[in-house]
Amino acid sequence: MPHSRRKFLAAGAAGLAGVTLGGQAVAAPPPAGATWETVLNGTFASYSTLQAAWNYRYPWGSDHNGTARMYASSSDHSQVYLESGGVLVLKATRTTANEGNSSADPYLPIHYHSGAIHAKQQVTVTDQFPSWEVRGEFQAPSARGTWPAFWLTGATSWPPESDILEFKGDGRNWFNTYKNGSGAWSNTLVNVSDPGGWHGYRAWITKVNATDVDIHYYLDGKWVAQHRGANFVGKPMWLIINLQMEGSSGSPGPTAPTYYRARNVYVGRDRV
Repeated sequence: MPHSRRKFLAAGAAGLAGVTLGGQAVAAPPPAGATWETVLNGTFASYSTLQAAWNYRYPWGSDHNGTARMYASSSDHSQVYLESGGVLVLKATRTTANEGNSSADPYLPIHYHSGAIHAKQQVTVTDQFPSWEVRGEFQAPSARGTWPAFWLTGATSWPPESDILEFKGDGRNWFNTYKNGSGAWSNTLVNVSDPGGWHGYRAWITKVNATDVDIHYYLDGKWVAQHRGANFVGKPMWLIINLQMEGSSGSPGPTAPTYYRARNVYVGRDRV
């Protein structure tokens, strides 16, 4: 973590402008000729807007690295549904049926039905789109065995990965970057007071050279970390919201239904 906190100030949905704190330049202005544009916003207003911007489940299917299998479609809203006020709900429920093991490493037995969505629009840092903002407000479960996430992962290769929200069975949010360089992971753990209340999670991603990006992470508008993402440039990434269970969040998980809510999810970028 740097000794002096660097802050980027957003001007509404218009992106970030350069500022000076204590005589030190802490954020460069957008490139000449750059135009800020909204890529994703207001998509939880209805099922039609949800399904226009998002696909159900993971990009690779129903299974991942925990004990939850994702069930959702345009006709099945048992695990993924909308509430009034533009709120997305992912619901995990314990199952007693024998569904075998997850098809994804580490191949854990399936104990839950849950939900995931991924954005149709990928996030790719390039010369044309050198800066991106990804943010949302979430009510995240944090009990043992619950593993909610709001994250970016490589669409054609892994890494890259950036975890903007990730709780692993306690009250600490993991801001993670797989930087594909020395040390591999950068992790910043931040205690969150009442994760089940509404909190804002945000990443500002900006190209710093031909191959790398800097990612600034925020919690409730407060800057908490800066990570270098090596070899992110030119790599398309999926944006995923999912409620995985057990695995890295511990076990056994809850027997009662678990809920993970999201609202005001926004993606914007500079176009040069």
